[in-house]
Parts: sequence; structure tokens; C-alpha cells
Amino acid sequence: MRWFHYFTMTVLALLWASMAHAQGVAPDPYGKGPHLAITLVAETATPAAGSTVTLALATVPQPGWHGYWQNPGDAGFPAKLEWTLPKDVTASAPAYPVPGRLIVADLMNYVFEKAYAPLVTLSVPTGLAVGTKLPIKLRANYLVCSAEVCVPESADLSTTLIVGDGTISASSRAQFDAWRRAVPKPLDAKGVFQASGGRIRIAIPYPAGAAVPKDVYFYPITTGLVDYSAPQAVSQNGDRLVVETKAAAAGGSGPLVGVVQIGQQQGLVVTADAGTVAATAPTGSTVAGGVLLATLIAFGGAMLGGLILNVMPCVFPILSLKALSLARGHLDEGAARSEALAYTAGVVAVCVALGGAILALRAGGTAVGWAFQLQDPRAIVVLLLLTVALSLNLGGLFEIPTPQFVNRSGGAGGAFATGALAAFIATPCTGPFMGAALGAALVLPWPAALAVFAGLGLGLAIPFLALGFVPALRKRLPKPGAWMETFRHILSVPMWLTALALAWVLGRQAGVDGLTLGLGAALLAGFALWIGGRRQARGLAFGWVALAALAAVTVGGAALVRRAPTGVAVAEAGSEPFTEARLEALRKEGRPVFVYFTADWCLTCKVNEKVAIDTDATRKAFAEHKVAVLVGDWTNGDPVMGRFIEAHNRAGVPLYLYYDVGIREPRVLPQVLSPALLTSLPTK
Repeated sequence: MRWFHYFTMTVLALLWASMAHAQGVAPDPYGKGPHLAITLVAETATPAAGSTVTLALATVPQPGWHGYWQNPGDAGFPAKLEWTLPKDVTASAPAYPVPGRLIVADLMNYVFEKAYAPLVTLSVPTGLAVGTKLPIKLRANYLVCSAEVCVPESADLSTTLIVGDGTISASSRAQFDAWRRAVPKPLDAKGVFQASGGRIRIAIPYPAGAAVPKDVYFYPITTGLVDYSAPQAVSQNGDRLVVETKAAAAGGSGPLVGVVQIGQQQGLVVTADAGTVAATAPTGSTVAGGVLLATLIAFGGAMLGGLILNVMPCVFPILSLKALSLARGHLDEGAARSEALAYTAGVVAVCVALGGAILALRAGGTAVGWAFQLQDPRAIVVLLLLTVALSLNLGGLFEIPTPQFVNRSGGAGGAFATGALAAFIATPCTGPFMGAALGAALVLPWPAALAVFAGLGLGLAIPFLALGFVPALRKRLPKPGAWMETFRHILSVPMWLTALALAWVLGRQAGVDGLTLGLGAALLAGFALWIGGRRQARGLAFGWVALAALAAVTVGGAALVRRAPTGVAVAEAGSEPFTEARLEALRKEGRPVFVYFTADWCLTCKVNEKVAIDTDATRKAFAEHKVAVLVGDWTNGDPVMGRFIEAHNRAGVPLYLYYDVGIREPRVLPQVLSPALLTSLPTK
């Protein structure tokens, strides 16, 4: 009988408007309308034949007015879309963002009071010639309401697509990524609901360690099961959320489909079958305890991951130099502790700053993760010049000049700067324990998330912190001598290896021209550092001329480098580039699938590929059991791939997934792989 409800609401709206007009009262203080400004926007105007293209119904309500969700609630009705499409072109049902709630006279309305954009996917048939025009027409009939009046309106929209190469501009991609972020993501695992005694409980799969946001709310799409206006109580029971509220008097049947809101403009589409759901205690201290437990677990994982980062080739030389400064034995207990605390403060400050930048960018709709800055060749140039400078410093070409304000603070100022440098230069690395910890940080409330990033910095600083506060450890350091200068020169080797790796990444991102530009900038920077080093050898200051030249080379190199045109990713032999469509196709064929996400700047990824993935034993085992291999290259920060990685509670790469036959959920593999682990996957 839902059609009767919609019919009644339309008639009442018309009567309301006509009576207001007859009484001389303007039904709309904002004019004749339309009160929803709707624009039909295509993500690309030149979709490729055989592909899909997303259309957005970009909608902006006038102030004081609102449109309705796909289930309008106790009043209103959803928009009706009538498409006129070319032959064999099909349109999907609209995917709506998470709505808001508006209660009027005890009636619950699911509405949009601010700009929103339902998304529709058009399927373009194969075999169309390039240049073929595809005229798209849409008539939308909808209800729009203010606090005083409801008015049925319609809009005639159109656009023309031309079959082409499917190119999407950067601005269009960014806009559609923001719109997609607001659309609830489907939850693969099914939920369970139980309606009895006038109450309904809905159990929704949710990780036991993840925090439950304060604004959890269940928006039913299926009608006749949930009383829309009744308050909802949320609790957490193990690996599921339980939403309890009043059941609808109509007593409909399942399955129950709805959207559970888990954050600001974030939601999950849930399908629940009828079953048994045990009653649980209301959320309150349970949620707070869940947040605290999840934060502590993620904090511990981040600390352990940060500790492991100290053995990476870009961090180990810096840590070793700081350790050697303590080995010289010229510091008393107070000074050693002061340096250790300052070093720790520098590390933690940079990690928290990078974490805050990640959270801010993600809040703005950008899919980024740990080491996000390495997806920009300009950042690679800066890091390349920095590592070259550190390599030359370790080799003895020059001594790093310290500003006067650092000198005035004693060793603490230099220790803080060294810690900040160690943390910044460690960002290309993601090691064991880090991935899960930083992934969890992205679903925690922002204060807890920043605490996890601080835990990463604390783990990175632990070795030097221990040396500063434990005299027995300092006594175990080798006695100072001439060997220290030789050891310092040896430490330049891993730093040069880091510079070499960054140069390779730059070449992959910016092509041969970008690599040449980066190497040329490194040469000029080396010349400027040599000039400063020669001055230092004569007992003079490093010199402002050399510093100015160094700054000019860094700024100029970063400004001039350009990302090379993106081509088709080349996967290893026997594998294919990752797409979600290809993953689904392989699964429908009944094949097991191994998916791994990598990036050129990810050291852990490259080690795993060389040691475990690209080996004869792994290839043989996968071939025998017909395991398909999909490779996701995240070097350039593909936002679609970033969202897929995020959906598996990871903040970045590496990510390794194994999809077994007949099992929907993938097995998330550890971040350090072995051939034995991979060869055993198909036999388990």
C-alpha cells in the first residue's frame, strides 16, 4: 500500500498549496521555484565503448527547503526518474548519499537539506564507433518541502555523451570522488534481525576492535518493519552492532535492507535476514570502552611498527649517528635525558602532523593514506635532494649548519631537529604491524587517531629514548675513537641506496625527463654543498650563498617536475592489473584470487615481491591451482584503489588479500610474506 501513501501525500501537497493561494498567502516565499536546482553531470563526456560512466544528479535545495531520500520516512515520496536513452544504453538505480533526519509533528522524514548528489551508472554497449553521440534525457518528478508548504516539482535534464577514450579530468575525478565518498558502501557480510513483542533488533557485522561512532543510526530502505519516528538504541556485542527500536505496526517481512550511518556522511548498506538476535546492554560505557580498547591495540601496533622502522636503510644511519653522539661520553645524565626527550618530541611532532594532514585530507573527500606525499613527484624531488645531502654529509663533504636558535638551546635543539628529520624520511616505509594500526586509526575518533600516530613516533624514538635514560645501555656502546669517522662514512652507503630508490620512483612517476631533472638538481645541490663544505674546512661559516643556492635548487626542481602521462599499468607475467570488476569476474568463474597492492616507493612491498611473490615456487603453486593474481599499483594514489584499500582497514600499502573459492570475505595476509605462506594458500 506504499503507492497509496505517495498518492495521498501528493494530493495533500497540492491541496495545501491551492488553499494557501486562495487565502492570499504566498505558498513559497522564495518565488515559483524550482526549489531544487538539479544539474545532470557526467564524470566523463567521452566514455569508451563497453564501459560504464557515472552520472550525478547534483542537487542544491534552496535555503529552508529539503528533498527526500529513497525512503522518505513517514511523509513525502522519493524522486521518480524517467530516462530516455539510446539503444542498449542502460541506467542503474540511483545511489543516494546518507540522508539527514527531520521530525515534523512526530513524523520522521529522511531528507536532504544541503547539497547532495545521487549517482547513476550508465552502461555503454560495446561495438560503438568513436565519435558516436549518445543523447541522454531525464525527467525527474519529486516532492520538495519547506516548513510551511510541500510542492511537487519536475525537472527535464539532458546531456550528450560522445563515445571516446573515457578520459576523466582531474577536477571531475576529484568532484565525483567527493560525491562517492558520501554514498554508503555495501557491506558484504549479512546481518540478522528479530521482530518480537513490538520491538525489532538488528545485528550488523562490525569489527570488534573498531570504535563505534556516537552518531550511529539505522535508516531502513525496506518498509513495514521499523517505526521510523521511534528512538534507536545502539550497543556493541562482539563483532556486531545491535540496533534496537520499535517495530512498525504493519509487521512486514524480510529481508531488511537499510543504511547504517557510522560517521559524518559515512554509511554502510546492510542486508539482514530474519533470525534470532539476543538483547544487549545499551551503548554508553560499552562504546567508550570499545574506543579505548581499539585505541590501545592500535597504539601498541603503531609503536611496534615504529620500532621496526629503525632498521630501515633511511632511518638506521640517523639513529646510529645519534647513538654515536652519546658514545662520545661528553654528556652527563641530565643532558643525555634532555637530548633523548627532544629527539622523541621531534619524531612524535612530525608523525602527528602527518597524521593530522591525512585526517584533514580524508575529511575533505580525498582517499589518502600513510606516505600520501610520495604520490606527488614534487615531494619525491625534495626527498631525493634531502637524502643526497645526508649522504654527502655522512661521507664527510660538509657539516650540517645549525641555526643560532638551535645552538642557543644546546643539544636539545639539534636532537629535536634530528628526530623530526628521522620521522620525515621514514615515511616511505610501512612495516609489520603498521598497516593494521594505521588502518584502525582512520576509523577512530580524531583524538584517538592522532594518539595512534603519536604511538608510531614513540616507537620510532624508543631506541634513542632508551639510550638516554638507561646508563647501562650507553656503557655498552663502543668507546669513541678514530673508527667512528670511518663508521660514519660507511653509514652513507644505505643513505645512498635510499637516494637511488627515490630516483627510481621519480623516474616511474615523472618519466625520463623528470628523472633527468631530479638528477640534475641533485648535482647542483651537491655543488652548493661542496662550496659550503670548502668554507667550513677553512674555518668559516657554511655561507648564505651556498644556502640560498641550495634552496633555489630545491624549490626550482620541485616546481619544474611534472607527472608523466598515466599509461596502462604493466603487471608481472601471469598477473593482471587490479580492477574491482575484474576481481568480481574471476570470482564468478569460481577461481581463487590473490590480490596485492604495491607502490614504487614502498620498500616493504618490493622486498615481498622479490622474496615471496615473484618466485618460481609461488608461480608454480598458483598455476597448479589456477590462482589468478591481480596487482594494484598505488604509486600515483589512484582514489578508487585507495577506497578499496581503506575498506579493508588499511591506511596504505602493502595490502595482500586471498579470496578462496566459495568464501565471500578475503583472507588478509600479513605484511611480511614468505614463499611458504603463499604456496600453502591454495592447499588450505
